[in-house]
Amino acid sequence: LVQAGFRSEVAPTYFLGFKFSSLVVGLIVAGSVVVVYQQMSGGRLLEMSSWTKTLFAAGIAFYIPDLLLWHISRLRKSAVFLGLPDALDLMVVCVEAGLGLDQAMRKVSEEMKRTYPVIAEEFALANMQLQMGRSRKEVLEDLGKRCGVGDLRSLASILIQSDKFGSSIAQAL
Repeated sequence: LVQAGFRSEVAPTYFLGFKFSSLVVGLIVAGSVVVVYQQMSGGRLLEMSSWTKTLFAAGIAFYIPDLLLWHISRLRKSAVFLGLPDALDLMVVCVEAGLGLDQAMRKVSEEMKRTYPVIAEEFALANMQLQMGRSRKEVLEDLGKRCGVGDLRSLASILIQSDKFGSSIAQAL
């Protein structure tokens, strides 16, 4: 859910409710189709294969929210992946101009709001967490995990190592 951009505390509850609703709707729709088909064909209503098909259709309906969530997260990961080169270029320019990593992340989030809003939002969230007192290592690890993009996780690892060993961030980028 987080990688799809749903960060609310109630998002898991809504998602599970949506899954349950899909299951119920699948049971009702598939059961109605079976009943109508049985009445039209003159067959017995309690035929076992018909009810097996109904349960199978309901099971498929139960997994539709998972497919939608997968699709939304894939689109979001793609947006982060496509915005990462521009964000990295802007971050390098900011760091070489003398800004620290925190200020560079803030600048990236401000400048990229229109062109790449997803990555701008992620950097803004990371910057807010830094301002609230979380350690840079935790924030960067969270950024990599939250987005689910391998290149961003690699960038976070490089920045963590740069911070740990005291080397220049401009050289790491």
